[in-house]
Amino acid sequence: AAKSGEAVVSTQSTGTRANSTSQSSDSGIPSQEEFVSPYTKACNLLQTNNKITQFSSPANEPRPGDRIVYTAGAFDLMHPGLVDFLEAAKKEGSYLIVGLYEDHVVNEYKGSQYPIQILQERVLSVLANRNVDEVLIGAPYPLTEEVLDHFKIDVVVQGIITEGDHDTDHYAVARKRGIYKQIDSGNPLTTDDLVLRIISNRKQFMARNRAKQLKELNNIKKMAEIEAAKSGEAPACSTSSN
Repeated sequence: AAKSGEAVVSTQSTGTRANSTSQSSDSGIPSQEEFVSPYTKACNLLQTNNKITQFSSPANEPRPGDRIVYTAGAFDLMHPGLVDFLEAAKKEGSYLIVGLYEDHVVNEYKGSQYPIQILQERVLSVLANRNVDEVLIGAPYPLTEEVLDHFKIDVVVQGIITEGDHDTDHYAVARKRGIYKQIDSGNPLTTDDLVLRIISNRKQFMARNRAKQLKELNNIKKMAEIEAAKSGEAPACSTSSN
């Protein structure tokens, strides 16, 4: 598992390669391949601190007496289910830290088609949420003692609905400390639900368009036959024998 210090550094830089196992070139400059996601094939090289700042709130450090809440996940395709969960999580304290897993981690427990969005896109989506005070980019999976100690976390929350196949209890350290809590946001919508809805709607859209196209082609053919009949000529699509 990644150490919290490595993840914290990623929140202060471009956030593109926290805990990366790729090797840089001898010059110390990362190669283009190191910035390409093997799952989405999208280039992450254009990410900057300024871009992250545009999506985040002004610097906001925890105040003395704040109850610090932590949660982590993929937060892929920000939708009402995730928004409601973050709102419920914030109500468990006064300062909310959201850990975002690396693309390869999400891919391992959710499957080869995930994540839909690369890490940087997910970071910007979560930063734009008003209930989020801090984002831990490249959060360790499973949760570590170092993260709990570094951020002085009071409670770790998880939704009652989880996605993917988690082989281990990734919140075991929180349970051991007695600071783990499962919460219900009241919204059962998941990213999987959204993806299935998109696929279903796309199939209906394609079927409707195919039917419309066939209808238009038939109308064009009939119009050609009518015009040909008026002029006393055979339709262009027919063949005449000599």
